[in-house]
Formats: sequence, structure tokens, C-alpha cells
Amino acid sequence: MPPTRGRPIAIKLLILLLVPLTSLVGLWAFAAALTAGDGLRMLETDELVTNLAEPSAELTTQLQNERLSSITYILAKRNPETVEIQRSLTDTAARKLRELAAQQGDLTPAMNAQLGTLFRQLDRLPHIRRDVDGPNPTPLDMINGYNQIVDASFRLYDAMILVPDLSLYRNARALAMLNEAKEMLSRERAMISVVLSRGRVSNAEREAFAEWAATRRLLYSQSLTQLDGGLRGPYLELVSSPRYQQFLATEDALRSQSVVRRLPKDASTWPVEAANLWRAVEEHQRTTLAAYAQRVAPTATGILAKIGVAGGVGLIAVLASILLSLRFRRRLVRELAGLRDAATHLATVRLPKLVEQLRSGAKPPAGAEVEPLEIKAETSEVHDIVQAFNDVQTTAVDAALSQAGLRHGVNQVFVNLARRNQSLLHRQLMQLDGMQRGTEDPVTLEDLFKLDHLTTRMRRHAESLIILSDQQPGRGWRNPVPIYDVLRAAVAEVEEYQRVEVLQPPPVSLVGSAVTDVAHLMAELVENATLFSPPRTRVDLRTTATPHGLTVEVEDRGLGLPREELDQLNARLAEKPEFDLAQSDRLGLFVVGRLAFRHGIKVALAPSPYGGLTARVMLPSSLLAEQPALAGR
Repeated sequence: MPPTRGRPIAIKLLILLLVPLTSLVGLWAFAAALTAGDGLRMLETDELVTNLAEPSAELTTQLQNERLSSITYILAKRNPETVEIQRSLTDTAARKLRELAAQQGDLTPAMNAQLGTLFRQLDRLPHIRRDVDGPNPTPLDMINGYNQIVDASFRLYDAMILVPDLSLYRNARALAMLNEAKEMLSRERAMISVVLSRGRVSNAEREAFAEWAATRRLLYSQSLTQLDGGLRGPYLELVSSPRYQQFLATEDALRSQSVVRRLPKDASTWPVEAANLWRAVEEHQRTTLAAYAQRVAPTATGILAKIGVAGGVGLIAVLASILLSLRFRRRLVRELAGLRDAATHLATVRLPKLVEQLRSGAKPPAGAEVEPLEIKAETSEVHDIVQAFNDVQTTAVDAALSQAGLRHGVNQVFVNLARRNQSLLHRQLMQLDGMQRGTEDPVTLEDLFKLDHLTTRMRRHAESLIILSDQQPGRGWRNPVPIYDVLRAAVAEVEEYQRVEVLQPPPVSLVGSAVTDVAHLMAELVENATLFSPPRTRVDLRTTATPHGLTVEVEDRGLGLPREELDQLNARLAEKPEFDLAQSDRLGLFVVGRLAFRHGIKVALAPSPYGGLTARVMLPSSLLAEQPALAGR
């Protein structure tokens, strides 16, 4: 049975479950997004290493080599083919970087800015080379020109460090600073070559060298504090090695103010000391980068495992929660729907059927016949509701039985009183009949006739009580009676019988078993017509034969009834009416309905052409006799 109003409980439960399920899905999406973000950053880092980090590192190395080759060429003015070969290697590295950078998408604004700066610095490389090939190049200006390009490359590398793991990020930053410290060492080597070739150093060159040396030492100090123990060990050995200490002495000597006037005697060993340290730094850099790469792989595996747990297992948990919630919703809805259907069947079928049995006078069912509701439910509250409905059913059955007993008792009271009155009135009619035969005084006869008529009406009212109690009146006829006599007998039981005109009916008779009831039915309709029409108007009784029986029309000239009320009365007359004590003003309607239902007679009310009502009584052919016969009791 579908719901008649409001939202179904299935929709309400779905809305109720959507709140926690949506929150659960949101939490899962948030956790999955966090771990997926780390995974995407790992993938992005791997792509950046391939497309930007490695080619930019290769470009930096070639620029460092070209810078040193260019210084050697400027100072010695020989072996130009070596410079050309190195320039070709640098151009190849720059072209490869531009091609791979063009394939890289989704760069951050910082990386885009640094990449643009690097390309703009690379565009200055031909001008730097022209200065190198010129007649009087300045070594410091040339070195600074290359330095600006390399600095742009290091700033791009800084923007590409996107490792999600904090420990790996700190090590990556430290390695980047060590790489930049190596660049400072490369600049120092170039300056040492310049100083030894001239045998002197200018203030600008000394200041530049001092700045590079201080930067290199600072980068070493900061990077070693950020590297963990496993990666810091080789660099600590390098810092404490004799070759590093010798180079520190070289830096201190070259930064001294005294070198402006003349170089120290051991200055000839400076290039060798710088080259030795360079080779050691390159070796340690390769070793450290390999060790760092071995640490990145497990971290990436762990991040992918987190992604699998948060994405896969989390999704399974979310789906399981959704399925369990929907299963709970479906089970609860099924239980409630079964309870609703059982309660509806109880309210619309079982209890009405029981009440109808009790009203019809049938034997009431025993307690075992009133089956309790049985709902397959696993919810305790639904079990409680089922038990409550069973209690309600028991109470309703008890009330119905009590009501039926009360109704039966009232009917018996009506029948007993009516039978007694009927007996007394019958004796009174017999006595009046004898008095009428024994007197000849017209005035007395008239009074006796009026008293006889009054007693006849009282007898009809007593029979009405018996009919309302669903019992048979005491009077009966054995033989068929002409319909004309039946109608005249009905009119005789009405107070204003003088206003009623019975038109000649067809020559048919009514079976004896229906005479009393049909006369009573017609008397009620005729009396109703006389009561609700003006005193001086006429009430006509017309009888018409039909293929299915006989139709008797009672037509008055009253005010009539509204169409809505007329439809209500016809609906009551169409079925056996139940006597309602609250509508005692319509006793005649109940009596007519009971009598019509008893014999299969159809009664209908319709507007009259004269403004009143026409009551049509359709007697079935089963109540008619084929040949008219004399009336007799």
C-alpha cells in the first residue's frame, strides 16, 4: 500500500544515512587527496629531474668547463680549437635543455620565472664569447658573465626541489648547496689561473675571490649541518683531509691584502691544490648522489603504499559502509512496510469483516480465530510495535464483541417492547372492530373509526421497531394479494390518507410473504410525502408494469431536497443501512432500507416535475404473482 501523504520512510532513512556517508566519503577523499598529492609530487619530481634538473646540471658543468677553457685561452692565446669544442658541448647542452623544457608542462609560477631568467641569461652567451674572442678581454668581467648564467641555473634547481618527505627534502637542499659550493670552487680555480698568469692580483679580483671563498665556506658549513649522518660522513672526512686544509691556506693567502703587491713564493702550487680538491669534491659528490638516490626509492615505495592504503583500502571501507548502510535501510524499510501492510489489512479487512459479522448477527469468532499479526522482523522496536498492534487488535475485538452484545441486547429490548405493544394493539383493533359492528350511531362510528386508524398507525410504528431490530413482524399472508389492496392498506396507515390518490394499478398481485413488508415500506414513503408537502396538495401513487417487475411511484408537491442531500439518501437506500441512534430523525429511511434489502426491492428518490420528490419503488418480478387472487389471511 503506497503512502497517502508525506515522504516515505525509505526516503527519510536515505537522507539520514546520506549525512554520515557523505562525511565518510569526504574524509576518504581528503585522505586520498593528501596521499595522492604526495604521489603526484613524486611523479612530478621524477619528471622534473628528467626534463629540467639533469639537463640544467649538464649545462652547468659545460659552462664551468667553458669558463675555465676561455680563461686559459685568454691568458695563453693558444689552442682555440679546444675552446670551440667546449662551446659546441655547451650549445648542445643548452639546446637539449630548451627542448626538454618545452615538453614539461604544469610548472609552478616560481619555476616558470626561474626558467625564463635562465633562458634570458643564456641569450647573453654569444656576447660573452665575443668578448672572449676580442682583442682585450677582461678576465673578471668574463668570469662574472658566466657566473650569472650558472647562478640562474642554480636558482631554477632550487625551485624544483618538491620532495614531500621532510628528511629527503633537507638532504636535497643540502646537496644543492654543496653543488653550489662546488661552483664557487670552480670560480676560484679560474681566478687562480688568472692571478698566476699575471703574477699579480688587482683589488677587484681579490675582493671577488674573497667573496667566492666566503660563500663556499658558508655553503659547506650550512649543508653539513643539514645532511644526515650517512651522507655527511664523506664530506666530514674531506673537510678534515690535508688537501682541504691546504686549499684553505691558499684561500686565506689569496684573500690577504698583501697579494695585491706581490704573490707568495708557494703560489705556484695553488692550481695543483685547487685541482686536487676539485677531483675530491667530484668524487664525493658522485658518491653522495648515489647514496641519496638509494634513499629516494624506499621513500617513493612508502608513499605509493600509503596511496594504496588510503585509496584502495579506504575505498573498500567506504563501499562496505555504504553497502551495509543500504542493507540496513532496506531491511528496516522491509520490516516497516510489512508492519504497514499488516496493520492496513487489519484496519481495512479483518476488523471490518469482524464488525460486519457481528452486525449481521453471525456467531462471533472465538479467541483462537482472531489471529495475531506476525511480522518477520529483527528490530526490537518493530517487535514492540507488532505487539502493540496485537494488543490493539485484542482490545478492538473485545470492544466489538461488547458492542455487539450491547446492540443485541438493545434489539431484544426493542423486539420485546414492540411485540408486547403489537399484541395489545392487535387486541385493541379487534375490540374496536367489534364495537364498530355493535353501534349504529354515526358520530360514535366516526370516533371509533378515527381510533381504529390511530391504532393502525401505532401498530406500524411498533412493527418499525421490530424491523430495525432485524426481526420479522408478526403479521403475515398466505395467499397473493392484489397490488391495489396492498397500496390502499399502506395509505390507510397514514394520518393524512385523504390527500393520497391511488391511481388504478395493473391487475397483478403480490406474493403473501411480501405483503406486510411492502405495505409497511409504501406507508413510510407515503407518510414522508404527506409530511414534507403543503397540507392542501395531493400525493399521487402511480403503478407501472416493467419487463423486470412493477414500479410504484410516490410523487408529492413539496419543496424537494438539494442534489447533494438527495445523492446521500440514495446511497443509503442502495445498500442495507445500519441503524444509527444518532440519526433518530430518519427512522423511516432506515425502515425503508431494511425492508427493501430484505426483498431485493430498489428504492430511489428523484426530483418531481411539480417541485417536490418522486420515490420510485421497483418491485422485482419474483414478488409478483402471475394471476390476481382474492386477499385472505
